[in-house]
Amino acid sequence: MEQFNLANNPWLASWNNLTSSADWEVFKSDFVKKFQHLMQLSQEGNLPELRDRRFRDAAWAENPQLHLLAHLYVLSSETVEKMTAKFDLPKRMQERLQFSVDQWLAAIAPSNFFSFNAEALKAFQDTSGESLQKGMQNWMDDLRKGRMTQTDETAFEVGVDLAVTEGSVVFENKFFQLIQYQYQPKLDQVFETPMLIVPPCINKFYVMDLQKDESLVQYLVEQGHNTYLISWRNPLSSDDDGISEATWDDYIEHGILKAMEVVQAISAQPQLNVTAFCVGGTMTATAISVLKARGVDIVKSLTLLTTFLDFSETGVLDVFIDESMVLRNELKLGKGGLASADMLNSTFSWLRPNELVWNYVVSRYFKGEAPAAFNILYWNADSTNLPGPFYAWYLRNTYLENNLAKPDHAVVCGEKVNFGRIDIPSFVYASIADHIVPWDSGFASAKLISGPVRFVLGASGHIAGVINPPHKNRRNYWVNENTPDDLNRAQSAGDWLAEATEKPGSWWPAWAEWLAQQGGRKIRARKTMGSRQYPVIEPAPGRYVKVKAIS
Repeated sequence: MEQFNLANNPWLASWNNLTSSADWEVFKSDFVKKFQHLMQLSQEGNLPELRDRRFRDAAWAENPQLHLLAHLYVLSSETVEKMTAKFDLPKRMQERLQFSVDQWLAAIAPSNFFSFNAEALKAFQDTSGESLQKGMQNWMDDLRKGRMTQTDETAFEVGVDLAVTEGSVVFENKFFQLIQYQYQPKLDQVFETPMLIVPPCINKFYVMDLQKDESLVQYLVEQGHNTYLISWRNPLSSDDDGISEATWDDYIEHGILKAMEVVQAISAQPQLNVTAFCVGGTMTATAISVLKARGVDIVKSLTLLTTFLDFSETGVLDVFIDESMVLRNELKLGKGGLASADMLNSTFSWLRPNELVWNYVVSRYFKGEAPAAFNILYWNADSTNLPGPFYAWYLRNTYLENNLAKPDHAVVCGEKVNFGRIDIPSFVYASIADHIVPWDSGFASAKLISGPVRFVLGASGHIAGVINPPHKNRRNYWVNENTPDDLNRAQSAGDWLAEATEKPGSWWPAWAEWLAQQGGRKIRARKTMGSRQYPVIEPAPGRYVKVKAIS
């Protein structure tokens, strides 16, 4: 019965150690002192405004009892967070404890309960109860949909308001459509080396082609690049062509490598530049490694945007993924089936519960507010399914075992993967507040590439950091001017940042300058789309991107 010996339980042992330490007395003393101070301020009517955005509305300060409750919640949360940090647990267990505590603290905030939410109560009073009535209707509508509404989904239509850069679908198979974009009339000359964009297959591509003033695709076209893009298919349970049995190898061989082949044929160029985002970057680096192993040298340069190659430190996502979770998915989906879009979307939402869950509970259900029209949130809700075998292989060989990062360990398309074979110029971008791909992991991933690497760190997060058009003049980015074109692989991410220079505005112009060096000479712009071998199938954005996984 050794396994039931409480002394061998790391959780209880850590708790016992904490409660018997000097830190415990400090926590208690500090909490009591701050509690008493808050009670005194409350009696005097001098409670300060809270910086926490959940409690910043004037309604909280106007309600003394609930304002005090919010202060006590913040104090209690801060104390619990400090206590949690003092647990002496193995790294993985500590991360899971921290994540669980964060989730519970987020859930029990007084703002998440109608009776304790000062804003909701004020709205109820001001509208004579109409706000709550509308909120209940919103809740019922979402129940029928099976998901929470985060934005006005009637405000946008793909191909009308989103994904509107002019172009044509010039190839399709059961994995993807290939879009070729039309040159602007003012462009008489373009770079001879074509550009292929590889978005993640876990999302729709149009995050890179939002509205005209927020389109990375449009920007590349305006810079004079002969631009092509993969629009991944969104598989459905009703499909009967075997897409649900597709593997990682299939997506590399019949997806990315096939797209490269078609771009070569249409452009009549021996090489191409590639830009890839998130999981698309992981897939693209794998594809290039396969090509290198085959002795094929068709990729001239590589741009990776918020991409994992080295999965040794995956941030908060690590708490979801262990052997049992991966094994369950392999048993369930390893031979076929779909990893559902709603499951994937829900997982990412709970990584940031206050911003992507509870915020909408309050606004939609408590206050009865109509959702705002926000293009990125519309895109975020327009999720995709993934073939089960692809998904299961990806989880094991990246997040769980990090096999792709181990030279010559993973075998893809019959070839041993080695990112060190990528000896071409690369531009690697990471976002400093990215909760999906932590920026220091992006930096570690860049080190696996053997060719010269220009590393750029942008402000904001996984999406907003990437989609930062220059004309808005927002945010900032960092470059290390000591090693601008090839990072120091002996340097840590922290040391790199300490040496880096902060630049105002968008990082896109710096990227455009670098891309111009990879584009080759200027040639006359073609006015026709496709070729005799690959004729135009339909106008962009094509059919595949319009398929809905979630109604």
